[in-house]
Amino acid sequence: MKQVTEQQSATFQDRRQSRDDSRPDGISERRQFSNSYNSENQDVNELAQAIDQYKLRHRRRFITFEELHSVVTSLGYHK
Repeated sequence: MKQVTEQQSATFQDRRQSRDDSRPDGISERRQFSNSYNSENQDVNELAQAIDQYKLRHRRRFITFEELHSVVTSLGYHK
C-alpha cells in the first residue's frame, strides 16, 4: 500500500503553485482589459489599468459594483 501512495504523489502536479515562465510576475488571467490598453482615450487606459491593479492586489478575478465604484473614486471621479 505504501508503494502505491508514493507512486501517486510522484505523478501529482500541483498546478496552483506552478508558474508559466513566459509571463512576467504579477500578470495573470485576472487582466480583464489587457486588450483595451491601446485605446486612443487615455482615461479608458487609466481606468483599465486601475481595475487590473485592484484585482491583482486583492486577488480577485471579478469585482463587484461597489469595488468598481471604489476604483473609480480612487482615480478622482465623482458624481
